[in-house]
Amino acid sequence: MQIFHRSTNTISRVSLFGAVFFLAFLGWLFGAIQRSPYVTQEGVAREQPVQFSHQHHVGAIGIDCRYCHTTVENSAFAGIPPTKTCMNCHSQIWATSPILEPVRESFRTDKSLEWTRVHDLPDFAYFNHSIHVAKGVGCETCHGRVDRMPLMWQASSLQMEWCLECHREPERFVRPREEVFTMGWVPPKDQLELGRELVTKYGIRTSFELTNCSTCHR
Repeated sequence: MQIFHRSTNTISRVSLFGAVFFLAFLGWLFGAIQRSPYVTQEGVAREQPVQFSHQHHVGAIGIDCRYCHTTVENSAFAGIPPTKTCMNCHSQIWATSPILEPVRESFRTDKSLEWTRVHDLPDFAYFNHSIHVAKGVGCETCHGRVDRMPLMWQASSLQMEWCLECHREPERFVRPREEVFTMGWVPPKDQLELGRELVTKYGIRTSFELTNCSTCHR
């Protein structure tokens, strides 16, 4: 004697398949949200105490990255310029501009401007600017074309999969050291060949070592 109607079998199968597809959709949705600018803040300009334009200072005037970020070649931290660095020019140029009043006040009171960090890695991820510079990783590789940014934004997701893309195949991204601070550097057609030479020349570790957990999580 059949207790349930035959259609119950169909309903149960549809329900099981529906549950599987629904869970798969939830997994996809979670991954999409985690990679979205809403979470990563990629492409989102940050509000700053003074709306500093890299496009003007780097692109138009041609100021070298190291003029402001003085420790990028010998320290883990690239460095935030003290107000005095700004005033080297702005004590004479735009010296009375209202938009620069926070800079002048900072200089008068000897109180640092509280900049909002744009490329902010989590505390559990170790990153050293000087190592990357010494190994031929260009500023724009991570920070994007800052010479085209009227307001600074995060150019990449900064998620682990993005970092691993370079750590797995550094030969695709490294450049000659003399081009590290060049904006708009165009890789040659034989980039992979050049990259392999630079990997050897600069003593870049193997992809196995570069992708080891302890390399970034110490």
